[in-house]
Amino acid sequence: MRKLIISITTASILALSGCETFDAYTGESKTSSTAKGAGIGASIGAVFAYLKNKDKSSSERKKAMLKAAGIGAIAGGGVGYYMDTQEAKLRKQLRDTGVSVERDGDNINLIMPSNITFASGGSTLSDSFFKVMDSVVLVVQEFEKTIIVSAGHTDSQGSDSSNQSLSERRAKAVADYLLQKGVAAARIETIGFGEMQPVSDNGTSAGRALNRRVEISLFPISDG
Repeated sequence: MRKLIISITTASILALSGCETFDAYTGESKTSSTAKGAGIGASIGAVFAYLKNKDKSSSERKKAMLKAAGIGAIAGGGVGYYMDTQEAKLRKQLRDTGVSVERDGDNINLIMPSNITFASGGSTLSDSFFKVMDSVVLVVQEFEKTIIVSAGHTDSQGSDSSNQSLSERRAKAVADYLLQKGVAAARIETIGFGEMQPVSDNGTSAGRALNRRVEISLFPISDG
């Protein structure tokens, strides 16, 4: 019997040059300037490493998650096309919303700045962001053969413990919304990274704004 595995390339952990980001404001596909500077794509690697270290029997855990959700796997040769199609639909749905869509190998990252998702210092989703989340739900429900990880990040202001707690609460708020809209709980993980995964300079207000974010990472599950 072939094992179910998360399909992730070495590039998604070590290489950032292939990270392509959709500019939600201009509609143009581009290489993210943030990824060039500090490597937003590294967040996907950090998420994957977390999941792997969390459970050494990662493939068995994912197999159980899929079984619990009543979901099958992507045939090994079809992962790229599956994620290409999902990416295209996410770009269409999230155009002009302020959410960036980043592709890294066979994985997709949705970058949600805190200024459009939460009130300053808060962890309750802004009402104005519900429509955006509904667009995400529409696509991830259609493309159900993925693990969804909601990861919270903060800037470096405040104590380590408060930042860690805030990042966890924000990640959970996004995950809870997905659950409320019917996304299978077996597909969803939440992680709070606190201030540990900055993508820009915490010494500037612009940099701190980039660091305050929630990211939804989508990892395909294959039977290859």
